[in-house]
Amino acid sequence: MSNPLFDLTGRTALVTGSSRGLGRAMAEGLAKAGAKVLVNGTDPARVAMAVEEFRAAGHQADAVAFNVTSEAEVVSAFEALDAAGTAVDILVNNAGIQFRKPMVELETADWQRVLDTNLTSAFVIGREAAKRMIARGYGKIINIGSLTSALARATVAPYTVSKGGIKLLTQAMAAEWAASGIQANAIGPGYMITDMNQALIDNPEFDAWVKGRTPAKRWGKPEELIGAAVFLASPASDYVNGQIIYVDGGMLAVL
Repeated sequence: MSNPLFDLTGRTALVTGSSRGLGRAMAEGLAKAGAKVLVNGTDPARVAMAVEEFRAAGHQADAVAFNVTSEAEVVSAFEALDAAGTAVDILVNNAGIQFRKPMVELETADWQRVLDTNLTSAFVIGREAAKRMIARGYGKIINIGSLTSALARATVAPYTVSKGGIKLLTQAMAAEWAASGIQANAIGPGYMITDMNQALIDNPEFDAWVKGRTPAKRWGKPEELIGAAVFLASPASDYVNGQIIYVDGGMLAVL
C-alpha cells in the first residue's frame, strides 16, 4: 500500500526540460507517485513522443512545449493551461544548460544565455505558477540547483553563478510565499550520468577525479533524484521551505 505522505494522486506537475535527461527521470518518478505530468521542452515532436511514452506506461501526461527563456511563451503557456482548466500544483524548474570557457575568454552573450536559461527562467515560470498557487493556497515549487549552488569550479562561471542564484531564489520564494501555503525548495544534483556530462564521463582524467572526489566512488544516476523530487512534491514536505537537498554521493560532505 502506498504511503499517503508521498501520494501525488490528483496533483498536476509541470517539469521544465522533461522530454529527456534529469527532467524526464523526475517526471517519471512524479508520475509513478500518481501525478499527472505536463511534459515540457522546446522540440514539440520530442515532447509529443515523451507524452506518448508516458501514456503507454499507464501514466497521465500532456504536452506543454515552450521555450523557458521566452517570457511571452511562458505567459502564453500558463494562460492556455488556465483556459483548459489545468492547475499546476507542482512546478519543477529543471531546464538548464552548461557552457565551459575561462572567464577571461567569456563573451557577455554566452554569460547572459546561461543565466537566462538556468536562473531567470526559474524566476519567470515560478512567478507565473505562484500567482495561481497563491490564489488556491497550495503549491510545491522545486528548483534544480547543483553542487555549484555551494561551491565554484573553474571554467563554468555563468553556470556557477546561475546555480548559486537558484539557491537564493528558492529562499526568496519561501520568504514571500510560505504564508500562502507554498513550499519552495531545491535539489542540488552531484555529477550525474547525462547527455550534458557525456564528454566529461568519456574523459578518463575527469572521470577518475569525480570517482575519487565522491565518497560513493561513482557518478549519480538520473533516477536517484526521484526520491528527493517526490518528497519535495508531496505532503511529506509540508513544513519544509527554502531548503536545498544535495543528491551528490557525499561530495559536499568531505574535503
